[in-house]
Amino acid sequence: MRNSKADWGPFTRKQAPEGSPNILFILYDDTGLATWSPYGGRINMPTLDKLAADGLTYTQWHTVALCSPTRSCILTGRNHNQNGMGCITEGANGFPGYSCQLPKACATMAQILNDNGWSTFWIGKNHNVPESDLSAGANKSGWPCQQGFDRFYGFIGGETNQFYPDLTEHNHAIEPPYGPEAGYHLSKDLADQAIRMISDQKSANPSKPWFMWYCPGANHAPHQAPADFIAKYKGMFDDGYDAYRKWVLPRMIEKGI
Repeated sequence: MRNSKADWGPFTRKQAPEGSPNILFILYDDTGLATWSPYGGRINMPTLDKLAADGLTYTQWHTVALCSPTRSCILTGRNHNQNGMGCITEGANGFPGYSCQLPKACATMAQILNDNGWSTFWIGKNHNVPESDLSAGANKSGWPCQQGFDRFYGFIGGETNQFYPDLTEHNHAIEPPYGPEAGYHLSKDLADQAIRMISDQKSANPSKPWFMWYCPGANHAPHQAPADFIAKYKGMFDDGYDAYRKWVLPRMIEKGI
């Protein structure tokens, strides 16, 4: 052994290049651009305003008009039918491009980054697993931890109660850590879990970059905002949709949206 040279060969794991960035990708469902202040809307988003002022604001954002297909396109960079996601997962069927089962040829961003030295985390909404694969005893090849993500915390279906959510951690169902009587709201829980995942990773391997795919349940149905947020915006939208459209559209045009 003293005269031999160790060689891990094909088992050597790639390390990310020195100075590689951390990546936080936040994806909100069903949110019109006219809603938020960075795009001219009435919802005050001071943190996003700062990010927008210090970065790029894209103006040609296209979706597939449904959440599951759009999410699969962002995750893989491929057409939704090529991903098997021609519809939301509740509508999975046997026609080509509609199975809602991601083919092995369609790698996710997480798989690519994980293979190249990033830690990978998925927080929040999934909605990319067909209903036939949702049970505890189902095939889990389409679940986040089998799609290149080291860790997952959120809900697998399309929507969930924001105060009493159906939660999944990694590959198994869990109960919320506390109840709404103690101040629980899913948005807060997801933020806490995101911070915990990053803290865990940094305490064990601080030089390793991370990629976080952060998908809140908020803004999607059911619309269950915390009481203090509801009170904060009381009366601000009483003028109705048509009046709001006339007010916001010029502001969006002015911003180049």
